[in-house]
Amino acid sequence: MASPSPAARVAALTPFRVRSFRFQWPADLATSWAFEMEALILGWYILVTTGSVQLLVVVGALAWLGSLFSPFFGVVGDRIGVRTLLCITRGAYALLASVLAVLTLTDLLVPWHVLVIAGIAGLMKPSDMAMRHVLVGQTMRPEALMGALAISRTTSDTARLAGAITGTGGVALLGMGLAYIAVAAIYVGAFLLSLGVAGAPPRAAGAHREKVFEGLKQGVHYVWGKADLMGAFSMAFLVNLLAYPFFLGLLPYVARDVYGMGQSGLGYLAGAFAAGALAGSVVVSANRVPLRAARVMLVSGALWFVSIVLFGQVQLAGVGLALLFFTGFVQSFCLTPLAAVMLRASSEEMRGRVMGIRMLAIWGLPLGLLAAGPIIASLGFSATTLLYAGLGLAATIAIGYRWRRALWRRSAAANSID
Repeated sequence: MASPSPAARVAALTPFRVRSFRFQWPADLATSWAFEMEALILGWYILVTTGSVQLLVVVGALAWLGSLFSPFFGVVGDRIGVRTLLCITRGAYALLASVLAVLTLTDLLVPWHVLVIAGIAGLMKPSDMAMRHVLVGQTMRPEALMGALAISRTTSDTARLAGAITGTGGVALLGMGLAYIAVAAIYVGAFLLSLGVAGAPPRAAGAHREKVFEGLKQGVHYVWGKADLMGAFSMAFLVNLLAYPFFLGLLPYVARDVYGMGQSGLGYLAGAFAAGALAGSVVVSANRVPLRAARVMLVSGALWFVSIVLFGQVQLAGVGLALLFFTGFVQSFCLTPLAAVMLRASSEEMRGRVMGIRMLAIWGLPLGLLAAGPIIASLGFSATTLLYAGLGLAATIAIGYRWRRALWRRSAAANSID
């Protein structure tokens, strides 16, 4: 495989010419790594301490709790500044992790402490990715936006790959207390780096004096009235409802019941998906071919659902791993342009609210998971992938047709390559 040309390498590094991004990227990377490490450490503690799968599921569900409140975080971010909001939340993560570390080292930690602290952190964590995107939109020129979003996304992609090793390995090597000190230290580093990120440009006095609920109402009306935002939001909800359940919830079932694998096999499956996602983000960030964001979002979404159909029909683990890598790859080509569409379509003063509302689409994931359980029990895994992916593919085509002027026309603002 030929190495990237000097021009391609320069294009990929363009976002780092912006001083704010040179602080934001490592800050986001540290936060994502800490998120993944923390999830594994707490999940393992609950499972070993209580032996309860139900409590394990509760701890995992608490991570999605804040999705309901993401629009409010968006309003607050528009009022006080997204950089300020991120610094506050990342400082809070460090404080909560420090409390858990102290409780662990003093042998005072009990499961209800974990549930309470995970619940508090879960109110803030789902908004973190949306606020990162808003900051990128504030600091990047339009022609550099897609590449910057792709590079930003590598922070979560690499975290999924490395978090499992550092999280479980750290506990095994150091013990939970020292491992949690490491997590707290990473959060502190993320907080300090976030202080170097540029804030929003000055605005007219009184621009954000509206009440929070009034601001949220304005955000909902704003999204509802713009075809490109509605199309992108619909696509985000669709992939959470019908695509992500197979990769963020059902992989343990696939490993054990479809491929007959153990825990290490599950790690290979999850790693293949994460590696594909990282590769996709790197390719998008290289910016070697100008991408029309809305078209790429729709085509990649369709390919995502096609790959789910194929994944559900194969019984060979090697083929499944290859399909998972491909699925992760096209996932990045769907979600990075999706974020670009929403940022390009949003005015400066509305971006926080728009991206906060976008996070509500995450609630498609638990709905899709809850429905998938009984369907798999009745029809089997293969038939369930056909059902979900078939509906997803049909809905993707419907989204593209319904908002075709805003999402498919080459001249549409969402397909600008300037």
